[in-house]
Amino acid sequence: MKKEEENFALNEQFNLTMIPGSFARKMRTCKIWQFFRFIVINIKMLIVVSKSH
Repeated sequence: MKKEEENFALNEQFNLTMIPGSFARKMRTCKIWQFFRFIVINIKMLIVVSKSH
């Protein structure tokens, strides 16, 4: 049993909680990917704001 799974096994309330896989964890900690997503989200926000004005 993985270390993360042991923490959830103690409490029945969290038995259905998903644990991210290794790829998801790598993407969440990758600074290059975070910067790219930051730019994409900001562009989407600019488009929404420009439509409303």
